[in-house]
Amino acid sequence: MDYLKAFLIGGLFCVVGQLLIDKTKLTPARILVTYVVAGVVLGAVGVYKPLAEWAGAGATVPLTGFGYSLAKGVKEAVAEKGLLGAVTGGVTSTAGGISAAIFLGVLVAFIFKPKPKS
Repeated sequence: MDYLKAFLIGGLFCVVGQLLIDKTKLTPARILVTYVVAGVVLGAVGVYKPLAEWAGAGATVPLTGFGYSLAKGVKEAVAEKGLLGAVTGGVTSTAGGISAAIFLGVLVAFIFKPKPKS
């Protein structure tokens, strides 16, 4: 059942993204930023935590989950360290994902040869 929940929520996020690509003039980069900001906002109003607990990886793996993790890290760090936590909390809580993205990006760059657009 956990797989089905994750598939439904993750799939819903994908459908919304595809509709935004097809029906609006938003660029993919703006849609990605919108997803991260939506995760932050939904986390701030308390909607994203129950969704993440119910859907598991279907809600925590997409970019909305990254935004939620950023906001959650900032909130926890501010409670512990005060104002300095507002600067360090988001990066600390998402360090694993950021490190993986950098490492895998470099790895793919070494494996594949980029070609200029014609």
